[in-house]
Amino acid sequence: MIERILPAAVRSAYALDDPPAATLFAEEAALVANAVPKRRNEFTTARHCARQALAALGVPPAPILPGNRGAPTWPPGIVGSLTHCAGYRAAAVARTADVIGIGIDAENHGPLPDGVLDLVALPAERKDLAELAGSHPETHWERLLFSAKESIYKVWFPCTGEWLGFEEASVTFDPEAGAFSARILRDGPLPSVTGRFLVADGIVLTAIVLTPA
Repeated sequence: MIERILPAAVRSAYALDDPPAATLFAEEAALVANAVPKRRNEFTTARHCARQALAALGVPPAPILPGNRGAPTWPPGIVGSLTHCAGYRAAAVARTADVIGIGIDAENHGPLPDGVLDLVALPAERKDLAELAGSHPETHWERLLFSAKESIYKVWFPCTGEWLGFEEASVTFDPEAGAFSARILRDGPLPSVTGRFLVADGIVLTAIVLTPA
């Protein structure tokens, strides 16, 4: 599904379960050797998807190890993003000649747990969410906001090496276009970003792709 909200320069792959064929390089396996099965499966299948997406770019299989703050480290000349939730894992990659940043996020479509919206949403966003809930009640907009801010962070951090809190991005949705925009409320190289979203088959997906100016 993720390919529906990504441009042609980006290659992607996804899985709805954890295929037995998914394997890890030795150095990857060492990182999750003592993890619980759920974590190990998420880690393995996300990298399985990443290698499928890299193959579509003609890039041979390679370890994808967590770097600073867990951000994946990609082969030279590649940018990408990984995501996983219950019942969905995905990866998106592109060549740096075509794309300078990718952030994707998948979430199960449903209400946020109690108290999470207070941590995620700015006052203006809460007002917008209430209006969207009235006009498009089939969508859990608070979950979509959470996902959009996760995608924003995944684009921001590789560009800056700095943390970005939920309160440091202000998101506006365009439900008819399946798009969103965000103002970054701190100094940095990305004053604003735009992205796309999709809600299908019980999954919320968001994606941001930065292209060279």
